[in-house]
Amino acid sequence: MYGTYAIAPYLDEPRSWSALATAALLVLGCVLLYRSPSTPSLGFSITSPLITGVSTTRRLGVATVMLAVLAGVWTAWATASEFVEQLLRNDTLAVMFSALLIAVFGGGALVKAATDPVVEEVYNLPNGSNRDAALALIRSGGRSIGLIERGLLFAFLAAGQPEAAALVLAAKALARAPVDHVNHASKYFLVGTLASVIAALAMSVAARAAVGLPIL
Repeated sequence: MYGTYAIAPYLDEPRSWSALATAALLVLGCVLLYRSPSTPSLGFSITSPLITGVSTTRRLGVATVMLAVLAGVWTAWATASEFVEQLLRNDTLAVMFSALLIAVFGGGALVKAATDPVVEEVYNLPNGSNRDAALALIRSGGRSIGLIERGLLFAFLAAGQPEAAALVLAAKALARAPVDHVNHASKYFLVGTLASVIAALAMSVAARAAVGLPIL
């Protein structure tokens, strides 16, 4: 009802009705997909011997959501295509996006080169609890964490917000606080973090200089 009220001034534009239909179909699809068993029954049920494996309600939900997506794409196509075209022609965005990719993925090579000596030191330790603990912590570091860390650092530095970048480092330091007692593991994380900071900082400085902004 509110949606109808909202589009009332634009009843002569078919895209307004398409937007309303998109919202209604999306809601209906989600209800069908995620209907709780505790939801009151409508008093009847529909079964089909032709559909097996997945319930009819879930299939209807998927189909309804797909219809909502198609309606939404049709509704937003003109505006979205113009917006995408403007993005593709934006040189500043191209520079920043390229620098982001280099910082995130190219920075991974820098981090690996910086931390490999530490990993080698750990493997050269005599067998024992210290070696096993250090290896376990190093293996739990996760490549995805480094990717996210460099991406966030670059985004904040490129946006001219070094204070926010410092918060990212503080959050990681708090998350890694329990490993401080393991010497080689703490060294590994410290070296890796510094390498990530260097990669993100170098690319953010280069990107900002390339588009004519102050480097910091």
